[in-house]
Amino acid sequence: MESVDIGNIKFDEKGLVPAVVQDARSGEVLMVAYMNAESLAKTVESGDTWFFSRSRQKLWHKGEESGHFQHVKRIYVDCDADTLVVEAIPEGPACHTGNRSCFYRSLAQWDNTKAKGSLTILHTLFEEIKDRRIHPQEKSYTNYLQKEGKNKIDKKIGEEASEVIIADQHEDKEEIIDESCDLLYHLFVLWENAGVDLYDIMQKLEERDEKKGNKKVVGHLDKTF
Repeated sequence: MESVDIGNIKFDEKGLVPAVVQDARSGEVLMVAYMNAESLAKTVESGDTWFFSRSRQKLWHKGEESGHFQHVKRIYVDCDADTLVVEAIPEGPACHTGNRSCFYRSLAQWDNTKAKGSLTILHTLFEEIKDRRIHPQEKSYTNYLQKEGKNKIDKKIGEEASEVIIADQHEDKEEIIDESCDLLYHLFVLWENAGVDLYDIMQKLEERDEKKGNKKVVGHLDKTF
């Protein structure tokens, strides 16, 4: 990937550049703010997001008051070098309203439900399963599985996998979708119970994709990814 030196970033006439902050794991857009040369340098130096407040005319460290820091993982520069995309792992909500993202509303004149689902739901589901262990809820099925432990969870994985196979044999698309959702949910519970993070799985898939031409590294010894 090409890189751009911080000295070549094109700040506007006020010395600012817009920075779009995304969750480094889910890809969800969390917020949009502005950086000047100093806040960008502090971001690079500290590994946390720093911005310039246009209303207060001062630097601000995201999370300095709320504790909702954003730990930077990647910074991308657009083709004109006048806009940044900052991928970060947030500690809590990005929005001052308490919402996970500042973009929690839709335009009244546009129906956002028309589009198919987003991969963001995988992140949301896994975080909710982790949160159930920390904050158990009465009659929670997730808490029931976590309490029963691996034997119960493993049994459910086997049952749900079999049901996906049966749905495929029936050649019923809706049944396949429903049973696949059940399998994914129980697989996520298994990962959480085993101390495996969703993003450990994603990282391994990325590593395999990068080596997809290597028969000895990916998949069976006589097959490529």
